[in-house]
Amino acid sequence: MSSIRLFILGSLAQRGPMHGHGLLQLAKEEHIDEWADFAPSAVYGAIKRLAADGLIEEFRVERQGNYPERLVYRISGTGEVTLHELRQQGLTEIVIRPDPLDLALARLDPDRLDDLPALVEERLGRLRDTYSASRGHLVDIRKYLTVAESWAMSHQLSRWKSEVEWHEELLAALPEIIADEKSRKESH
Repeated sequence: MSSIRLFILGSLAQRGPMHGHGLLQLAKEEHIDEWADFAPSAVYGAIKRLAADGLIEEFRVERQGNYPERLVYRISGTGEVTLHELRQQGLTEIVIRPDPLDLALARLDPDRLDDLPALVEERLGRLRDTYSASRGHLVDIRKYLTVAESWAMSHQLSRWKSEVEWHEELLAALPEIIADEKSRKESH
């Protein structure tokens, strides 16, 4: 499932033909990097790949004022089919990526166990800050969102909240984890 392909094809299908700069600005305006797995800067490279794959096609060249000419793209017939498939995949696939924290937690340094509470507290602080900022951002922009976009943003927000809650539980469990790790170190 390619989120950037879904974004570009979906944007062209929904908004009509656009040039690369317009798609880049749309990605920035929608803060796409906060709720999708790509940065706005990836748009130009993806446009080239979509054009090479025949999913978008040149529509016209336009020029505004003293700006350079811009190539305007539209979605192709093949792109429409691909867009349908990407939408289906996006709605049906479940993606939860592994967090490196889990492997690090399972492979703790027995000589640095006393550092663990401070590291987890610092991580928890960053998660709380991100959750708070995301919640505030959603409140600020909700009036500009469609109902579906609001739900998409609240999904990401619920993930941040869940991470905060899990890390709070982890922090409370650290004395037991550290004691277990120290006893295992002593037995080896």
